[in-house]
Amino acid sequence: MTELPFYLAAFALVIGILVVVHESGHYLAARWCGVKVLRFSFGFGKVIWQRRFGKDDTEWAVSVFPLGGYVKMLDEREAEVDPAERHRAFNTQSVGRRSLIVAAGPLANFLLAIGLYWIVFMSGTQALLPVLGTPQNDTPAAMAGFQSGDQVLAVDEEPLSTWDELRWLLLQKAVAQESAALRVSTEDGRQQTRDLYLAAAGESGWEGDAFERLGLRLYRPQVPPVVGKLQAGSPADLAGVLPGDRILAVDGQPVRAWHEVVLAIREVTDRPIHLDLQREGEALAVDVQPAAFSEAGRRIGRIGISVAMPTEGVRDLRTVVRYGVLDAGVKAIRETWDKSVFSLVMMGKMLTGEMSWKNLSGPVTIADYAGQSAKLGLDYYLKFMALVSISLGVLNLLPVPVLDGGHLMYHMIEVIRRKPLSERAMVIGQQVGLSILFVLMAFAFFNDLTRLFGG
Repeated sequence: MTELPFYLAAFALVIGILVVVHESGHYLAARWCGVKVLRFSFGFGKVIWQRRFGKDDTEWAVSVFPLGGYVKMLDEREAEVDPAERHRAFNTQSVGRRSLIVAAGPLANFLLAIGLYWIVFMSGTQALLPVLGTPQNDTPAAMAGFQSGDQVLAVDEEPLSTWDELRWLLLQKAVAQESAALRVSTEDGRQQTRDLYLAAAGESGWEGDAFERLGLRLYRPQVPPVVGKLQAGSPADLAGVLPGDRILAVDGQPVRAWHEVVLAIREVTDRPIHLDLQREGEALAVDVQPAAFSEAGRRIGRIGISVAMPTEGVRDLRTVVRYGVLDAGVKAIRETWDKSVFSLVMMGKMLTGEMSWKNLSGPVTIADYAGQSAKLGLDYYLKFMALVSISLGVLNLLPVPVLDGGHLMYHMIEVIRRKPLSERAMVIGQQVGLSILFVLMAFAFFNDLTRLFGG
């Protein structure tokens, strides 16, 4: 609970930036097309703050419900328009201009994502090498012959250098094909190619950790279980744990490596855990109540400690990834495009029943990930913001009335029919669209509550 304000602030900043950028796309396109903007609102519902300025006396407002916003333009369908300003009404513009104004919102979200990725790729980010741990028995990775210490160099001859790149490439390929060829470098320096069966990733409707089902685990070096840093105010800090303490046992079970400590603590959220410690040669014991967090749809425990990394004798899995200005821009565009296409593919799988609707996330889960990414560092937070911006852009382009994609669908029908849809048809479409959005929001919120309270 002590981290709740931080998580809420991280979430509010993401939503605020994305909404303002989206609506600014509509606003700038409208101004470029000569359409008069009456109001720019951050949020929906009752206006709680407003100011007017600009040559059109546009009202800039903040409304009570912050999960969205809108740009209200001069329109004969909504109110009487002065004949002298009729040429500046939205409804009197050509189909092309109206479509540009509508599409500019999602386009702004995609451009923001490209910009954020560009900044991260140019400034550099610390990442983990794609080195595999021992696969669990009877998993596709075990049957393919992967061994502890294998470093993946390429997937289907597409080179990669980080663990995140490996996850992303395999997820993309798992939705499109049954297997992939992974080229690895073994611990003794030999290069081998192994075929990995990918169909297992989509079992159970893609619920949970697809990588775990494939048997792919990050290599965990045998780092001694010695506490490095403690998060101020964390459960471990409050219980009296100190940097330099060596953890001997968790709940009476001896531990020899740091990852064993992590795995044991993750499993406990509803009771204190008992830690046997060694401090400056003396034995002592403390009880710590783990804080509960949501991860991949399940509840896990954390106590706010990090490992003291030894200076030698342990394989360093960290690397810094940085690109030049041009290469970073190209990679940012590709990253945005790939994630947009992947989002559409997964939405399609939800509609066909191949993917569980339990994967749909709402504001609670997004706030959780916003806080987690902000704690990991600015680069993670910017990448998270870029991902949510892409999701917002893709969602708004869906052909659902009340969304931007629904308006674009109306414009396409208008081009085919050579006249606009009737007002009655558009009203019915609005009602259908609102019903669809309400069901999706209810589903997402239900999933959030299930993750929060049911694990």
